[in-house]
This record gives sequence, structure tokens and C-alpha cells, in this order.
Amino acid sequence: MPRPATQSLAFGTVRWFFELDACLAGLLERPGAKQDAELRALLLVGLFQLRHGATPAHAAVSETVEAARALGHARAAGLVNAILRRFQREGDAIVAAAHRGRAARHAHPEWMVDAFARDWPDRWESIAAAGNAEPPMWLRVNARRAATGAYLARLSDAGIKATASAFAPEALRLDEPADVHSLPGFADGDVSVQDAAAQLAPRFLGATAGMRVLDACAAPGGKACHALELEPAIAELVALDVDSARASRIESNLSRLGLKASVVVANAARPADWWDRRPFERILLDVPCSGTGVIRRHPDIKLLRRPTDLEAFATTQRQVLRTAFELLRPGGRLIYCTCSVLPDENQHVVAAFLAGEPRAAVGAWPDGLKPPPGLIERSVGWQLLPGGDAGTDGFYYACIHKLTT
Repeated sequence: MPRPATQSLAFGTVRWFFELDACLAGLLERPGAKQDAELRALLLVGLFQLRHGATPAHAAVSETVEAARALGHARAAGLVNAILRRFQREGDAIVAAAHRGRAARHAHPEWMVDAFARDWPDRWESIAAAGNAEPPMWLRVNARRAATGAYLARLSDAGIKATASAFAPEALRLDEPADVHSLPGFADGDVSVQDAAAQLAPRFLGATAGMRVLDACAAPGGKACHALELEPAIAELVALDVDSARASRIESNLSRLGLKASVVVANAARPADWWDRRPFERILLDVPCSGTGVIRRHPDIKLLRRPTDLEAFATTQRQVLRTAFELLRPGGRLIYCTCSVLPDENQHVVAAFLAGEPRAAVGAWPDGLKPPPGLIERSVGWQLLPGGDAGTDGFYYACIHKLTT
């Protein structure tokens, strides 16, 4: 099976795991009995194909049965066949029974659905639905190399249909996802793949010529590269990340785009290990978070995150924000952002910081930057929800100024 098809099956099964797992429980004679993990995963893939996939039902069943044999589960091939064929016959009733549970109905873990409902009582269902959708492919045109309109024409000449964003000046949304190697000039650095919501953060930053800039949680480097594309005369951009493997991706992106930055592997919360005592005029703080705004791109978040993770993330966010602010020159600007939709990681963190820091003030929406449709003003900062009118990932932004007096 080609890699893209395999990837589609894997992503789809993970995306719909909580629904499919509940359906499987309804199909098994002993739902709580211990099962072979590989065989269980295979059954879930088969159910995904029957419930959400494009493969004809007869082919989905036969291919799953053959896969069971190929993986050494020949004795279970009959069971696999029976379960999938029963789902073919009784699927509507089985799904309806599974959907009596909220986790299965919304294909998210129960704790996450509860968090969405608590924090967004009028919007939580659309947030969950967006997490189950296929994500669009957004591009960022390299402003150093081409105008957005000119690159849009190049795409059209290559037979690739796209639409320019009305609010992110370098963003183009493809009508259909495409292999990056089919994009004109991708290897030469003319364009990158990046969601339009993420492209707003460097616009908030507003770095100008001669400034020293810190991207404190930089990997894989998209926002740092965008800042350099927007302002070639930045005096120095320090791209920091605690993970050496992820930091190598910053280097790769800089190289492809023909850009230069100081890439440092270190913990932003421990400046004594890396800071040279020279302050920054601009700091971008895209802090580690739950990723609840990008679940459609990373459906494994549903399986990997735990409710206890939220306080751990918030603790890190508070620490990194306090530390980074001390590295900011008076009169400078710090952008705090996350790809989360949860207030405990967003405005609550920023509001608590502002309440205890008399040298800080919250900034306004940048002049000249058109707000995206569906942007929500919070008590502090702004929130985009995933999907929605803007068609972007979920993202939060807050602009913090360091007072000069």
C-alpha cells in the first residue's frame, strides 16, 4: 500500500478512535476481555474504513482479513471477518448505541469534551467537530522572494488551485492538499507550509530594522523564518529550543529559505545557561501547550494528552513568561501565543502575570493587520477557534509591552 494511503488510514483511525473503540466494544461478545493489541488496532482500522473511509465495503473487509493473516493472526481471521460483516449489517444501530456516550459521539476523550463544554458552553460542539475534520493546507509565501499574488499565479500555472487569505498577507489556502515537492520553488525557499493562524504571530511581533529578536520556543522555526522574511534588516534573531532534534529542524528550514539566525539549544526558563545579558526588543513566546487548537492536524493529541497535563503546561507557561519578560528591553514587546483553545493556558496565564507585574501592559491589535473573521476578544488577548469562519487552526495571541517607567 502506498505511504499516503497508509498514513490516511492511520490518521483516520486515530482521529475517530473514541467512536470506533465504542463500536468495537458493542461488537465483541466480551468487551472487557484482554485482546491482542495488534489485532485490536487492525479491527479499528477495518471499522474506520467501513464507517468513514472511501474504500468499498467488500474490499475493506477482505483487505482487513488478509492483513490479519499477514500479521500472523490467521486463527483470528474468521473473527475479524465476522465482526466487520456484522458492522456492515448492523452499523447504524451499533453507532447509535455507541453515541449514547459523549466521548464516542464527539470522538474525543471525555475529559477533553468536558473542558470544551466548560470553557466554551456555546461553541464546544463546533470545536470538537473541527478536531474531527481534515485540515486544509495553508502556504506562506516568502515575502523576500515574491509577492503573494505573483506566487498565486505560479500555482495556477502549475495546475494547483488556491485562494489568498483576506487577513494573513502571505497566506494561501490550497483547494486540495498537495505534495510539497509539487509546489513551484519550494526547494528554493519561495514558499513554506504553515497555517494562516500561525502566520499572524510574527505580524504581531512587528520587528523592525536593527532590532534584536528572541523566538524562545522556536522549533520547527516557521515563525522565526517568517519574521526574518518580513524584516531582512533584523540585527539578530535568536531561535531557542530545548530539544536538540527539534532545533535541527530550525536549521533545516533556515537553510532552505536562505535565512540566518542564531540557533541555540537551551531551556528558555533557564537564561543563565545561554543568555549573554543583552536584552531583546522583541520576544516571541509560542509556549508549549495542550495543542487543543490543532487536533485536526495531530489527532494523536486525543490519545496522548491527560487532564493532569493542563496544570503542568500552565506551570511551565507561567515560568517561561515571567523569565522571558526579564529579557525584554524596556519599551519592548513580547507576544505570548499558543495553539490551545483552553483559557487556563491562555488568558488566565497572561492575566495572572499582568496582575503581578507593574512593568507590563497589554497591547492592542496591531495597526494595519486585518482581524480574521471569527476572532474572539477575550478578557486579555484574542482567540481563534479551529475551523470557523477563518478556516484556521485554533490559536491564542496576547501582546505585552514592557513599560519604560
